[in-house]
Amino acid sequence: MTPTIRTLIAGLGVAGLLAGLWWWRGVGARDPLADLLVAEATVADLQQTVQATGTLRPVRLVAVGAQVSGRITAMKVAIGDTVKAGDLVATIDSVTQENDLKSAEAALADVRAQKRQKEASLVYAEAVLERETATYAKQASSKDALESARATVATTRAQIDSLTAQIAQAEVKVDTARVDLGYTRIVAPIDGTVLLVVTQEGQTVNAVQSAPTIVVLGRIDRMTVRAEISEADAPKVRLGQPVVFSILGDFDRRWEAKLESLDPAPDTLRSDSQITSSTTSTASSSSSSSSSSSSAIYYYGRFDVPNPDGVLRTYMTAQVKVILGEAKGVVTVPTAALSSARVGSERTVEVIGAGGTTERRRVEVGLDDKVRAEIRSGLRAGERVVVGRRSAEAKASSMPGPPGGL
Repeated sequence: MTPTIRTLIAGLGVAGLLAGLWWWRGVGARDPLADLLVAEATVADLQQTVQATGTLRPVRLVAVGAQVSGRITAMKVAIGDTVKAGDLVATIDSVTQENDLKSAEAALADVRAQKRQKEASLVYAEAVLERETATYAKQASSKDALESARATVATTRAQIDSLTAQIAQAEVKVDTARVDLGYTRIVAPIDGTVLLVVTQEGQTVNAVQSAPTIVVLGRIDRMTVRAEISEADAPKVRLGQPVVFSILGDFDRRWEAKLESLDPAPDTLRSDSQITSSTTSTASSSSSSSSSSSSAIYYYGRFDVPNPDGVLRTYMTAQVKVILGEAKGVVTVPTAALSSARVGSERTVEVIGAGGTTERRRVEVGLDDKVRAEIRSGLRAGERVVVGRRSAEAKASSMPGPPGGL
């Protein structure tokens, strides 16, 4: 055998050896779990929540308005001031109301004087009637004179009754005028903080058709959170469940409370065609119903939280979590490891056994936050489960290339 042939055979042998080694490394010796995405069951704390966006409002918010018309002569508060119930907020020019009170009091005095006059007339009429009765009994006067005296007494008494009613009416007018005069002094109805000054000193307000707002007061020592809970999450939420929230300016701080109320209907009920004016056309009602049904539906959940340091401000946005359930120190696996099919609280997972074999096992599932799920029975901490399989592209990229670029 010539040296050239020997060299060729030796080269082919080496190439075959390398090809066999490549096959062994890439196929024959490949990890049987290489195609699987695996996770380990671990012990952890789990919390199942509903996410919602809320708005902060003072526990009491009052728009203080004017009940009489006139010019604002003095504004006694500014934005940010703290007031007590009964404190003077503003004054309105009271000349008109003072004059109305004087007129009402004068009218009352006039009617009372008329009544006193009629009462005096009644005394005289009764004396005349008494004399006419006595003389008629002695046939010293006519029956006509007696009846005239009786009529005068009855008429005078009726006039007194009428004047008594007029006095009551005049007293009501005096009281009304006095109240209207009091309305020129606008006072705080509650303890609170001035959040907004709407009307400025020197401005004229007209309270004929509505009560114009002068200032807005709010009790900010305790705030109410109104959280928008989606219709998909509303059936899971119950009154009394714990809630936590943070604000956009301070994500690290958490406020805790309990859910106090959940609206039975969304705000979109206001635009329902059964409630709005029946004069709207059928076409517009159909259009409104269509647009309403296509929009997201939210039910408002409410709860209060103390605000002693004043960090929480009106109309801040709150990132709210309603805690549906908590579990501490429980066995958990990724939610992706669970089968979609379930029987009650039972589902199945694919567990990796000895030698890389897998078996389908039924487990009881507890809380599930859509990332990890609690396993109440059927699986121990440390066991490995299959959470998915590699795609064809991932498999190809993980395969080793042939030796020497073959």
